[in-house]
Amino acid sequence: MTAARPVSEDLRQLAERHGVATSYRNEKRQPVHVDADVVIRVLGLLDVVADTADDRRRELAKLAERDRAGVVPPTVAIRVGSGPHAFAGAIELVDEDGIRTTIDGELPADLAPGWYRMTMRDGQECTLVAAPPHVPQAPPTWGWMLQLYGLRSARSWGIGDLGDLREFVEWTASEHGAGAVLLNPLHAPGPTHPVQPSPYTPSSRRFANPLALRIEDLASYGRADAAVRAEVDALRIAPNTERIDHDLVWAAKRSALEALWRFEGSPDPLDHVLEADDEALRDWATYCALAERHGGRWTHWPPELRDVTGAAVAAARRDLAPRVAFHGWVQQQCAGQLAAVRTAARDAGMAVGVLHDLAVGVDPDGADAWALADVLATGVSVGAPPDNFTPRGQNWGLPPWRPDRLAATGYAAVRDMLRAMLVHADGLRIDHVAGLWRLWWVPPGDTPDRGTYVQYDAEVMLAVLALEAHRAGATVVGEDLGTVEPEVTEALAANEMLGCAVSWFTRDEAAPGEPLLPSAAWPSRAAASISTHDLPTAAGFLRAEHVRARAELGLLDDVPAERAVADRERAEWVDLLRTEGLLPADDAAPDDAAIILAMHGFLAATPSRLKLISPYDVVGETRQPNLPGTVDEYPNWRLPLPETLEQLRSDPRVAQIANVFRHAAEHG
Repeated sequence: MTAARPVSEDLRQLAERHGVATSYRNEKRQPVHVDADVVIRVLGLLDVVADTADDRRRELAKLAERDRAGVVPPTVAIRVGSGPHAFAGAIELVDEDGIRTTIDGELPADLAPGWYRMTMRDGQECTLVAAPPHVPQAPPTWGWMLQLYGLRSARSWGIGDLGDLREFVEWTASEHGAGAVLLNPLHAPGPTHPVQPSPYTPSSRRFANPLALRIEDLASYGRADAAVRAEVDALRIAPNTERIDHDLVWAAKRSALEALWRFEGSPDPLDHVLEADDEALRDWATYCALAERHGGRWTHWPPELRDVTGAAVAAARRDLAPRVAFHGWVQQQCAGQLAAVRTAARDAGMAVGVLHDLAVGVDPDGADAWALADVLATGVSVGAPPDNFTPRGQNWGLPPWRPDRLAATGYAAVRDMLRAMLVHADGLRIDHVAGLWRLWWVPPGDTPDRGTYVQYDAEVMLAVLALEAHRAGATVVGEDLGTVEPEVTEALAANEMLGCAVSWFTRDEAAPGEPLLPSAAWPSRAAASISTHDLPTAAGFLRAEHVRARAELGLLDDVPAERAVADRERAEWVDLLRTEGLLPADDAAPDDAAIILAMHGFLAATPSRLKLISPYDVVGETRQPNLPGTVDEYPNWRLPLPETLEQLRSDPRVAQIANVFRHAAEHG
């Protein structure tokens, strides 16, 4: 690798002021210096010209002038009740209802949490985020982590749906006392084919996946006449035990939805969506209609249609009004079924309820990237720097927020995204929670190793999250696996957010050899699990399926060494389970079923506040839902559970393991 071109002092100062890293620490905590050319490119993406020394002097002079003038940041965050908050020259606050309060430099001690517009004596204005001290605290409980698409039943159309989810919630809560269900992201893919199977590359994080609709549960299906119902019923897809075909499912469900839409008489589009107060829904539906005509990649549309606010888009919206209205109606059906699931969880007495997963980003050619282009970094992809596992770094293909634009717009896009999810959720899991602090930016056309970290205002990001979670009464889990800066861990604790603890990674890093932690030493402020969607299942781990699958695809350099590691780790777990009394000491070769049961007993014994089990682990599925480093080489996000919902309900392994957690919860 070519040595990085040194960063000059003036470039370092300028980069620091704009949150662009000139160095960072890798996974071994060793310092890595960023090439000066990369720093200059990333600054340019933030509209900061830094190519020459003269450019940098001018930019630094602008910043110095702003400092002398006492320019107020465009968005400021405080925590209510944390002490007096003084703002020199502040004279007026306006709350969300338009109520004005005159102040004299210090905010009222009894200021309610909320969003405010603050005006200074010199006429400057800023957005004030007044947040509670922390997010709502999760009560101790256990539950399930579920890839909904993989949960099929006799009633679903080849993919798990929201009807299956409602039945799963009612069953596992009433019969087994489960207190939570954590779902894979239910974000919306684009409306065109091919359908993106990965829930972590959505078209929109503000809207739901219509593939998850239970068609027969729609009110319009119940109202339809016999002929329409027969037309819809004929579209039903039988469950596929090998692969989930997202395109086939969407083609069938879209046709069914269109038949029901026609039966309903297609309400006047102008009244139904085009004039609605919900601008986000209007933009989503417009994107879908335009994608059907021009293709799913908005960056390839005619130039005049790439600006969501332009006259050409407004004209196209009127021209495509019936399709715009249809897609708006589909999202309303999704909202209704999501609400029914949440109500079912509450009625069943779940301690936490339904937790939704927030993906780290969106498809650069999707609806959110089109509608929110003003606050996203054009052409940039987020990823990860080089490390031992991925020496060339990672490019996730997702555009990041621009921190300067977020601040200038009062973080409205983040607020609206959180609200859209929390309206149907009792909690959120934040994928790659460290992204609230910083993201690895890869400039357009560059390789992942030619990137750097860009800082976000974590104080404001956390305040927005705390405020919206407080309003929704929602639990928050931050996915903090891997190398995480200490400030992230400390802030999660201060905000009462749960971190993540996974059996394969929860080790005593201070001890020689980093042995596995005993159950009693697991963190209490955590959502604990045996595995995740990106890691081997319990049976897959025990049988080294993760080694076999990667070896078969040519992803491993030293297959024997990897197999040796897998054998050693299996033996390490068996020894720990014997030490904890969960496996008999005299059983020299326990079978996989006994080990899996013991691993769940181990998880139940931890003090972690939220304990999550996966049906993939419980029923002994060896294949993991997603194999990182692959796209089409492995059936990522296409693997159904090996048992239907009806089979799960009668599987003695499910009842046995659920009873382990129920007993642990009842007896402390």
